Amino acid sequence: MLKGLLVDQSGSKLLAIVANVRGAEEAVLHDKISYLGFPFSVSETFQQRNTNSSIEQSLGRVEEIQNLCVKSGKQLVVYISMGFGNPYGDPYDEEIVFEWVNRLVGMDIGIISLADTVGLATAEQVFDMTSYLIESLPGIETGVHLHSTSVNWQENLDAAVKAGCNRFDGALKGIGGCPMADDELVGNMNTELMIPYLEEKGLPLELDQDALQESLRIAGEIFV
Repeated sequence: MLKGLLVDQSGSKLLAIVANVRGAEEAVLHDKISYLGFPFSVSETFQQRNTNSSIEQSLGRVEEIQNLCVKSGKQLVVYISMGFGNPYGDPYDEEIVFEWVNRLVGMDIGIISLADTVGLATAEQVFDMTSYLIESLPGIETGVHLHSTSVNWQENLDAAVKAGCNRFDGALKGIGGCPMADDELVGNMNTELMIPYLEEKGLPLELDQDALQESLRIAGEIFV
């Protein structure tokens, strides 16, 4: 499947999400994959459900995957799942998030993305946490992976932009999200909405608009 993607002829780079070392070992074999992403949760319950491992075990996986990335010339993106709260009753506050982020940064992880896994984040929280990480970790690329509804997507995205963030995740048509969100209205942030908003804010996107429209057309046929 990857052979059919003309990545070398564009400015696009591929990211593969992996949940364990075996998946990472397979992903690094593909030259077209530039980034590996690992979902690291600050919720013990969610980490077990999502990757069948504890938080400490997952930290060990991150270390092994990071070593694979360094050897193969890839970059590891660690997503801080449940970064804005969780519904499981596990201990949570912003300091817990920052402590885990600092441990990951100590392992030479260069890209951290705060993930609103179940759509709990408020705009104030997005701004406060994102701006804190950007200011306290200037050598780290800090991003956000926001899940949202059609009502709160813009205010949360706006909060991240004002915090100085310039790395964002989205999905065509807003498809996907977390099946554990217990709210079918919560999905990935809609790329189709994000792009004009970010362009209006003056962020350089350098997109092939024709390719984007064709992708949206195909997505509209697949996700009906």
